[in-house]
Amino acid sequence: MRIGILSYHFPPEPAFIPGSLAEELAARGHEVRVLTGFPDYPGGHVYPGWRQRWHHETHSRQLTVRRVPRYPGRATSTRGRMANYLSFAGSATWVARRYFTDLDALYVFQLPATTFATAGVLRLLGQVPAVLHVQDVWTRDGAEETGEDRWAARMGSAMTRIFRTAARIAVAAPSMRDLVVAAGADPTRVREVLNWTDERIFHPVTPGVAARQLVRRDGRCVVMHAGTIGARQGLETAVRAAAALDRTMDLVLVGSGADERRVRGLAAELGADNVRFVERRSPVDMPELYAAADYQLVMLRDLPELRGTVPGKLQAALSCAAPVVASAGGDTAELVERARAGLSCPPEDWAALADRFWLAATIPPPARVEMGRRGRSAYLREMSLPAGVDRIERLLHEAAGRVTTPATELRGNLA
Repeated sequence: MRIGILSYHFPPEPAFIPGSLAEELAARGHEVRVLTGFPDYPGGHVYPGWRQRWHHETHSRQLTVRRVPRYPGRATSTRGRMANYLSFAGSATWVARRYFTDLDALYVFQLPATTFATAGVLRLLGQVPAVLHVQDVWTRDGAEETGEDRWAARMGSAMTRIFRTAARIAVAAPSMRDLVVAAGADPTRVREVLNWTDERIFHPVTPGVAARQLVRRDGRCVVMHAGTIGARQGLETAVRAAAALDRTMDLVLVGSGADERRVRGLAAELGADNVRFVERRSPVDMPELYAAADYQLVMLRDLPELRGTVPGKLQAALSCAAPVVASAGGDTAELVERARAGLSCPPEDWAALADRFWLAATIPPPARVEMGRRGRSAYLREMSLPAGVDRIERLLHEAAGRVTTPATELRGNLA
């Protein structure tokens, strides 16, 4: 097939879903053309050695990547975000008429940032069937900004149009199906395709001496949270839970973020000597740190828009055969429980999380290893790169009318 890929982010940015999908589809013999922007995430500045210009293409076997200019910036305000989104939409639509000629199907890595570009490109291409891989559904963003309601209405209207236009829609979490149907999608066109992780990095390893020394202080159980320390995670809950068990377990927080100062301050206020902070590490270092800890902590606050979200750290932990403690609701907790890959509790309940921490510490090491083994088996079966690309490839064939559409969606069984 001749397949187009529209994605706001693409490698060398940390965008392994569209990047690995493009490489795998090309390796399977498809002609793949990617349309994206110049790399500037997460700093908001175009990467060193890159310069925005109109005619920039790279070619490898069966794979072409075309980059178009967009307004750079960290987009800390609604106005800044919309400048990013609309500039990319204008550039992508301008280039798509010639670049995406004669496609059999178009794949869209659907983030809010891609929405206006998607609407413009689909309108321009007319009869080219599209498969949307929805990662997030616009709810409320930048509520503190004047004019937020106007932008939210525009974003919502654009999403509704593209959901109704798309030939197929893949959702990255089970509950997201209900959100996209409520936003206007035909339920018979919606399928579940869970995200995968970067399997070149995240796989089971044996920790070295340096990783053990960084993570472990004594023989106590270690629960690690790796990633952003921000508003969505609500790590104050984890600090309060750990402080109640200061002689039972250690909580190690690896990473940084906007809420780091507040979380550090709470740990100091509570005298939680068993809560330790480790600066952000390179992704290639993380599998050894995962292996040096006993559990990986996955946290999401109790917000409606997060119940249909599965954070990428869950797939990374499962792929590394690390048992999980999930303080989250919705799909994240359900996937952990169905895979029998760890423990879960309701979000933003420090007493319930303290109980999970205590139970985690009492579980014998062989049982923890078995949790990790079950989690990796579930990952390989339902979330891995081959499994995900198989599903996306089938959706592209369905969209192009090359296979019979199944009567009902086949949902993965993690049991």
